[in-house]
Amino acid sequence: MTYLPLDHLFVLDLTRARAGPTATRQLGDWGADVLKVEQPEEGEGMTGGRESSDFLNLHRNKRSLTLNLKEPEAVEIFLTLVERADVVVENYRADVKRRLGIDYDACRARNPRIVYGSISGFGQDGPYAWRAGVDQIAQGLGGIMTVNGLPGGGPVRVGIPIADLTAGGFLAQAILIALLERERSGEGQWVHTSLLEAQIAMLDLQATRWTIDSEVPPQAGNDHPTSMPTGVYETADGHINIAASGGVMFARLCRAIEAEELLDHPDFASSVRRSKNRADLNEQINQRTRTNTSDHWIQCLNEAGVPCGPIYDIPATFEDEQVKHLGIARQAPHPDRGEITVVGQPINLTRTPQPEKMRLPTPALGQHTDEVLTDLGYTPDAITDLRTRGVI
Repeated sequence: MTYLPLDHLFVLDLTRARAGPTATRQLGDWGADVLKVEQPEEGEGMTGGRESSDFLNLHRNKRSLTLNLKEPEAVEIFLTLVERADVVVENYRADVKRRLGIDYDACRARNPRIVYGSISGFGQDGPYAWRAGVDQIAQGLGGIMTVNGLPGGGPVRVGIPIADLTAGGFLAQAILIALLERERSGEGQWVHTSLLEAQIAMLDLQATRWTIDSEVPPQAGNDHPTSMPTGVYETADGHINIAASGGVMFARLCRAIEAEELLDHPDFASSVRRSKNRADLNEQINQRTRTNTSDHWIQCLNEAGVPCGPIYDIPATFEDEQVKHLGIARQAPHPDRGEITVVGQPINLTRTPQPEKMRLPTPALGQHTDEVLTDLGYTPDAITDLRTRGVI
C-alpha cells in the first residue's frame, strides 16, 4: 500500500481537551495531514501534560503550529492556511470564535469549499450555548448516570469519558459526510455536534423506553435493562458474563448448567417474566455456576452456543489471545522512549488498512511552526520577528 484513504486531506485542528482531538485523531490515523494549532504558551490541560499517556495517545499522527490568535497577524496566518485546507475543527464557545475572527463565516469567505467542524458542550445556540461543557456534566444532563450503577446506589458516571469520545466520533463521521457531499456540490459546510447530543444518542434503547413507552428506565446494575438472563454471574473463582436472553438461548443455558427444571417454571416462561423475576432467576443460575470455575463455564457455555466470557482487568484484556490477534494495540514512535504502545483504530479496511505503526509521534509544542510558515513563504528573519513579538 502506498497511500492511506485520507492522505489527500489537510485539516486545521483548533481543538483542545478530548472530544475535538478525538475527531481529528480519527482523521489523522487514516492519513490526513492534521495541523494542530496551539497557543504559544502551553498549560496543563484536562488530558495531562504533554508526556502523559493520555496526551500521547490522543495526539499521535498530528503536527503542531503555535499561533497567538489574539494577534491579528496570527489570525491572518490561520486564514491563509484555511485557503489551502479541506477541514477546520474547533471546540470554542460560539462567542469566542466569532470574536477571534475564525468562525465558519470568516473561514468560508476565504475558502467556500471548507468543511468546518464544531463540538460544543450543549449546542451552538439555545439557552445553554454559553455554558462551558465537559464530559461529567454532559453525562448528568444526558441521563446516563441514572441508568448506570447498582439499583438504589445513586447516580454513577460511566468509567470512560463517553460523551467526549462519542461526540468526537460523531463529528469525524459528520466531517466525512460533508466531504462526500462536497464532491457533488463543490461547496463545504458547517457541521457540528455537542457532548449533550452525543450522550443522548448513546442512550438509544434506554431513551426510547421513555419517548415511546413512557417508561422511566431504572438502574439495573450488571443486568441487561430488559433482556434476562444477561449479566454477571458468580463462579467458584470469580465472575463471568452470560448473555442468554430469548427462548432459544435460555434453553441452551439451562441445559448446559443442568437446570432444565427452570424451563418449566412459570416465573421464567417468557422474556417479560424473566425480566420481572430477575433476582430469583439470577440466584437460580448462580447456584449452578458457583459449583465450578470461570474457565470451566466459559468453555462449557461456548460449546453450548451460549454467549459468555471473562471479566478482565485492563492488563488481562491486552493479554487475551483474540485481542492480540486483532492487533488493536499499535506502536507509535516517540523521540525519547523509542516506541510506545497506543490504542489503534477499531475500524478495518481490507485494501487500505491502518499501518502497523503510527506514522507520526505526538508533536512537541510548535514543533512544525517554522516548517509551516516557510511553506507559506515566510523568511527565517520574518519567522524570528513573529516569534519575538509573540505572534507565534
